[in-house]
Amino acid sequence: MKAYPSFSAFLADQASASQAIIRKLRAFVKQTSPRLVEAVKWGNGCWVAGNKPVAYVYAASDHVQFGFMVGSKLKDPKKLLHGSGAYVRHIKLFAPSDLDARAFAPLLRQAVKTPYARYD
Repeated sequence: MKAYPSFSAFLADQASASQAIIRKLRAFVKQTSPRLVEAVKWGNGCWVAGNKPVAYVYAASDHVQFGFMVGSKLKDPKKLLHGSGAYVRHIKLFAPSDLDARAFAPLLRQAVKTPYARYD
């Protein structure tokens, strides 16, 4: 796992197609939940509230994941979230236009408010 000193350094190290998606996610998170702080955890960009990781971004070779640490606990009426782990769920984005702020914002707001036993 590669270590980065900052979210900006993480972003700069990604492929240009991923950078475009991540920049759009970064602006979306800042607008939707401005109190979240950017960080790097587990070699990926993250947004944290205090000591609680809330959301992350992971750049794969053909897509970017926008994930939620408590994704399994979120109400997801549009069935956007993928994954089968005990907690984490993600949305796959293949282009910046895949970011649907109206659909993603309720998930992010829920994630900020949802307790995660590992960090509470």
